[in-house]
Amino acid sequence: MKEAGQIVAFQFPETSLQPGKIRPALLLGKLPGPYDDWLLCMISSQTRQAVAGFDEIVQTTDPDYSSSGLKTTSVIRIGRVAVVEGTMLLGAVGAVSTERLDRVRHRLADWLLNPSR
Repeated sequence: MKEAGQIVAFQFPETSLQPGKIRPALLLGKLPGPYDDWLLCMISSQTRQAVAGFDEIVQTTDPDYSSSGLKTTSVIRIGRVAVVEGTMLLGAVGAVSTERLDRVRHRLADWLLNPSR
């Protein structure tokens, strides 16, 4: 069963709409309505791409790292979001803490409300 906070495998498209690699993504939440649509954001091991003060780094020393299913320190790319039908998700690999999920959601919401910051 899918739920917010899970890390799932997903073939995240490139911004050019070309097919991308299968990579982990964080489920932010199920969209309202009758469809099995989920808002998610990409996760990358390329931590140098992290936007300071916006993206979320998951370090190997973090308390929720072992439950995340990630293989190395990674960045939750909050600006790389997508809405995906649940059948396109390739399965859960782990989950982040509720505190981390809340931080990610708040950063995205804050940016949406105040994009000039």
